[in-house]
Amino acid sequence: MMQIIHYSVMKDEVLTHLVPFQENGAVVDCTLGEGGHAEAFLETYPELTVVGVDRDEELLKRAGERLEHYGSRFLGVHAWFDDFLSSYPGDFPRPQGILMDLGISMYHYEASNRGFSFLAEEALDMRLDVSQRLSARDVVNTYDERRLADIIYQYGEERYSRRIASAISRARHIRQITQAKELRDIVYFAVPAGYRRGRIHPATKTFQALRIAVNSELSRLSRGIDAAVSLLSEHGRIAVISFHSLEDRIVKHTFRRYAGKAPGDDPLLQQYSERPMLRLVTKKPLIPESEEVTQNPASRSAKLRVAQKLQEPQEGRYETD
Repeated sequence: MMQIIHYSVMKDEVLTHLVPFQENGAVVDCTLGEGGHAEAFLETYPELTVVGVDRDEELLKRAGERLEHYGSRFLGVHAWFDDFLSSYPGDFPRPQGILMDLGISMYHYEASNRGFSFLAEEALDMRLDVSQRLSARDVVNTYDERRLADIIYQYGEERYSRRIASAISRARHIRQITQAKELRDIVYFAVPAGYRRGRIHPATKTFQALRIAVNSELSRLSRGIDAAVSLLSEHGRIAVISFHSLEDRIVKHTFRRYAGKAPGDDPLLQQYSERPMLRLVTKKPLIPESEEVTQNPASRSAKLRVAQKLQEPQEGRYETD
């Protein structure tokens, strides 16, 4: 029997808030992983179809094995979720629910051997899709120092980004940086001694930034939400679980824009103020219960936001349920 590595975060909250309004409807799990959320939907709703999307072929295979006994009720798709939602196949059922769990699967940290974790002796890779050309090794060894510093600052919110980029630049002039532990040590000794004694390892934010850059995670999230709002059935819901402030900020602002509650300087505010496309189901993000955090400490930073698509306008009117 296949060993399941990943713990699906906020499963109960997702099931509570992402309820299909037809028993034989469809839900799209945009970040399938090992299939935990998909299995919960399939088990809870015996007539539901789940479309599971993942760019990692190995994870898609693992989820397929886990869910194979559900037969045609599970459809696995190998794709980036933003691309898939933007070109949703016409012969697939229009979804009543769309879920995005933006956390990186524990499989990637513990079993993928791609350098997502700085604790393992692994090649510096970080690609979710191993067929793409750009890897973390390429970013670290070929991007100029200023661009590298900007990535670490913008995507990792790392205040010592320039010191870290400078240390990386010096190290790669001696030899290429090819291992995750090698990069970890460079970052560790680049920051002030006091910073090394912080709550998290000083390399954490740099590794996050590189992973985001390699996989274009933030731009995919923005495009994915836009496509999801367009694709959803009327009264359908979209739920997004984020794990750091950069993700949550995008989800919050995009949801609010479609709900007509965007900041005044948003150029699309007037359009969605007059005819909003979403209703905010969660005014503030939901967070895991303390029991879940105890069982799975990785869930402690999770935030769940949910919105519902409003009825599309007909004959000049726009009804809000």
